[in-house]
Amino acid sequence: MSESDLAQIAYLLRRAGFGARRDELEAYAATGYDAVVDELLHPERFPEVEDDVFDRYYGQELVGEYTALWFYRMINTERPLAEKMALFWHHLLATGNGKIGHYSSSIGQIELFRRVGMTDLRTVLTQVSKDPAMIYWLDNNENLKGEPNENYGRELLELFSMGAGNYTEDDIKNASRAFTGWTFTQPIPIYPQGWYPSAFVYRQDDHDDGVKTFLGETGRFNGEDIVDIVVRQPATARFISRHLYNFFVADEPQVPAWPLVPPKDPAAVDALVEAYIDSSGDVRTILEVLFKSEFFKEAQFSKMKSPTELVTGVLKLVGTYRGPELDMTKYGGATGLMGQQLLDPPTVEGWHTGDEWIDSGTLKERVNFAVDEVGDPTKPGIRSIVDLLSAEASASGGLPPERFLERCLELVGPLSVGDKTRNTLLKYAESGGDLSFTREDESESRVVRMVQFIVATMEYQYA
Repeated sequence: MSESDLAQIAYLLRRAGFGARRDELEAYAATGYDAVVDELLHPERFPEVEDDVFDRYYGQELVGEYTALWFYRMINTERPLAEKMALFWHHLLATGNGKIGHYSSSIGQIELFRRVGMTDLRTVLTQVSKDPAMIYWLDNNENLKGEPNENYGRELLELFSMGAGNYTEDDIKNASRAFTGWTFTQPIPIYPQGWYPSAFVYRQDDHDDGVKTFLGETGRFNGEDIVDIVVRQPATARFISRHLYNFFVADEPQVPAWPLVPPKDPAAVDALVEAYIDSSGDVRTILEVLFKSEFFKEAQFSKMKSPTELVTGVLKLVGTYRGPELDMTKYGGATGLMGQQLLDPPTVEGWHTGDEWIDSGTLKERVNFAVDEVGDPTKPGIRSIVDLLSAEASASGGLPPERFLERCLELVGPLSVGDKTRNTLLKYAESGGDLSFTREDESESRVVRMVQFIVATMEYQYA
């Protein structure tokens, strides 16, 4: 197989997952691009990560420990797109444990996204509307007959489905009336019993069963009816399609600007809208159109990695944590320092993405993290790069600087870099002459140093 084939598959796996180790990449590439897409879209064909042993190291009593478990799954899963969609919905349908304060509900929502994230929008919105974390986050437990709380009804329309400008204040009021009585069981105190889950409860006596007019339709609507109507709206098809484009293809402006700023690639969004409408909002169908499209295939290195994508991708590159280890909780803290604290997004908007991931502080954290992780030649992934270059150098009598650089870029990515970056990296490669491994320690340190330089480049920050 050619390096261009590997590069295309590597790109797909960065976007539809969190990257791949070289052995994984070659196994995927051997099946062909469309076959890989098909596998990604059908995670049920593959076993889930066996994570019961994780409890022996951590238990699951704190959000930080669950975050460590999530990283463990993202690193080791054979269902990368299912994990990536859980992250997508966690961003789009954001709730934060900082307010919720109930561990079981916060992690229960991530487990919900893992279960239904690749079904259809009606299922996703209906299930999240019944989710205790969401109900508490947006105060729907205070949404009562005769005393409606409009918080959830407003955000359902503005941030979760249709986008600003596609509904009226009366639509918000009537949507909120439809969700009256949707609440949850009060969880028992944590001490001394420990964490117990909450559950959805529908209280008929708190529900407003009166006639409502919503988006031009009239009836005695309940919450499920509101979701049905929302999912049928062309505005919803466009809003969700633009979110999928922003998450998987290329960075868009932040969501508040969308009513005023058109998509970067209107034709691409139109193609996703068509897939949404034809499939009645089936997520798997829309993603198939997206991943097989030319606009996706041509969008390499046009999307800034989120902190979670960066950290998980680096950990897959270095090949560690194939089993649970005691220090995995630090990675939730690492992404937090980079601006993305999993299970605790800053607002109901989720996180601002794209270039807003980067400022002087977060860029320093991102580069230092990557450089530190790849700097140990005993880590399996780095050891593999060293060994591959050593074998090639021995077979050919040494690697010229240009070949040394190209092979490192291939084995780290494959990664494409601009002329300025390439010239800087090449200057380092040339400073030591041919890579010969006749003096093993020196050659090994040169390889490690080159990998560190590569992960510190601007280009490595993009997927």
